[in-house]
Amino acid sequence: MIRKILLLPLLSASLMWTQEARPSGTTPSPADLAGTTARGRMLEEYDVAASHATDAVEALKADFPSAPLYLAHYHGGKWEVAFGRMSPQGDKFLIVYKASEGATPEQFTAKKIDPPEEDKGFYFEAAKAMATTWKDFGKPSRPYNQYILPTDSGELYVYFLPAQTTSGVYPLGGDVRYTVTQDGGTIVAKRQMHKTIIEKKNDLPAGQTATGGYHTHVLNDDIEDSDVFHVLNRRPSIPEFIGTPDKHVYAIEVDGTIKQQK
Repeated sequence: MIRKILLLPLLSASLMWTQEARPSGTTPSPADLAGTTARGRMLEEYDVAASHATDAVEALKADFPSAPLYLAHYHGGKWEVAFGRMSPQGDKFLIVYKASEGATPEQFTAKKIDPPEEDKGFYFEAAKAMATTWKDFGKPSRPYNQYILPTDSGELYVYFLPAQTTSGVYPLGGDVRYTVTQDGGTIVAKRQMHKTIIEKKNDLPAGQTATGGYHTHVLNDDIEDSDVFHVLNRRPSIPEFIGTPDKHVYAIEVDGTIKQQK
């Protein structure tokens, strides 16, 4: 089953390792790879939470035009997704619906908030970050999902990843990660993680099972957060092997851990 195409902003507030620039000619350290794994895992959790939260709100026969944005926040070991809109003055975020994680990551309970709850903190600033990066990213020719992960330096990572539109086909590439100031108003850095989108299909003949996937990087020697997300998101779960321009090969295991092969 294809997960919902989440075309509206989704936001997270869990502390993540910041990815620092490495000196030219060096390879990722174990700490670098661990940080990539952590961010990729959070992207996958984010994707799962947003999908199930949307199901819960839809069950309320929600008035989505009144709440066109939804923002995911991880705190207290659970996910919460707020659905709402910016105020007419643009000085606060108005929360119309909330969906909260229950006993499992797949269980969400939703409620309507009337009158809407006003937020001038994280949700407001993160919504501004989405608007800021959309202006730079432009209008894509295909559906994209958006995610935000905070850094440990107080900034925000804003991700644009191509959405899955066909069952059994998992897009990888054409993805961007922005670093934005905590107030959401200024882009600090833009990282093109992959350039070309690869539509990776599960189309082996009947009776055959894939033991791993493979692709190469051309933009840099790093393993990207979206590489880990791709492995965790793909079904059936198989490792992915990645060749880099410095002629190293890495394996991302089905739990998201990254190992250098050579």
